[in-house]
Amino acid sequence: MRRLSTYLSFVRVSHTVFALPFALTGALLAWRTVGFSLVQVAWIVAAMVAARSAAMGFNRLVDARFDALNPRTAGRELPRGAMSRGEATVFVVISALAFVAIAFRLSALCGWLSPVALAIVFWYSLAKRVTSYTQLFLGLAMAVAPVGGWLAAGGRGGWEPWLLGLAIGLWVGGFDILYACQDLEFDRAHGLRSMPVRFGVARAILLSRVMHVATVAAMVALWQVARLPASYLFGVASVGLLLTYEQSLVSEHDLSQVKRAFDLNGWVGLVYFAATAASLYFA
Repeated sequence: MRRLSTYLSFVRVSHTVFALPFALTGALLAWRTVGFSLVQVAWIVAAMVAARSAAMGFNRLVDARFDALNPRTAGRELPRGAMSRGEATVFVVISALAFVAIAFRLSALCGWLSPVALAIVFWYSLAKRVTSYTQLFLGLAMAVAPVGGWLAAGGRGGWEPWLLGLAIGLWVGGFDILYACQDLEFDRAHGLRSMPVRFGVARAILLSRVMHVATVAAMVALWQVARLPASYLFGVASVGLLLTYEQSLVSEHDLSQVKRAFDLNGWVGLVYFAATAASLYFA
């Protein structure tokens, strides 16, 4: 049980709640026209867990040296020796192979696209070495989830998955900007790049707020394009309130609540998915 706990902590499996609800929302939108499948739900969940485990494991591997130097991250599994690099490498390889196999189980199209999805999510872990727009690449990596969910459920064509992907990309990029603010001095000292490093904390927070306003706008646009029930807007309004509260916790002069603001994001996807599912079910 201790080893299992170490592996679960290594990939922060609880953070799957960020992307999984949006992958399932993408599938929900597709199922309106192609029909619901419980088997597909199980495979989509399995694919998301495998992909995220591979991505997070890769992130921990390539960042291990920096994590050991940063007091905030020195307690992670690799820096403190709770897991070896060999174990982590095997874990990433197995997770990636499992994701590809599950993607092919969902459909041939998903299978052939799965290496592209892995390349996108792996690239985020390397981006801060070469670009200041690291947070936007995390948004792109997470935006893959709803598009993947749509394709896995049999969706083809339409603007729905792209608008949903835009919404999650803006949302994730926005909260990752806030999260990166707490590592500003460390990143500068070690030559790592981020939007707070490039623009400063005040402008980075402003960008984060603009992105979160745009998140809500993209969700409203989805309502129009997909012709969703008016009750769907309850979920959008709830997301707007959560993001407003999240932003209120962080300011240029007080970053003490960044972790608390970050944790609020676990509710965003869950609330949005539940509200969207309810609006479609009771329509």
